[in-house]
Amino acid sequence: MIKILIADDHYVVRQGLATLLVPRNGMEVVGAAATGTEAVALARTLQPDVILMDLVMPQMDGTQAIICIKQDNPAARILVLTSFG
Repeated sequence: MIKILIADDHYVVRQGLATLLVPRNGMEVVGAAATGTEAVALARTLQPDVILMDLVMPQMDGTQAIICIKQDNPAARILVLTSFG
């Protein structure tokens, strides 16, 4: 089972992605974060296989969160999903 963490400040986006990824094709959403700070904390505790990360979030943006997560776990796999160019 591939463990996925979703990090996005919009509830509807988090829920939509979680619904699409509900235990199918060997994937399981193990957590959801609304802020960059929360994403870093959840990445540490949950050790997901893949993190879906928005770039624009409160408290800590996605870029800063990625840097923190990679410092803790250089092998972390992070896929950036954003509506910004």
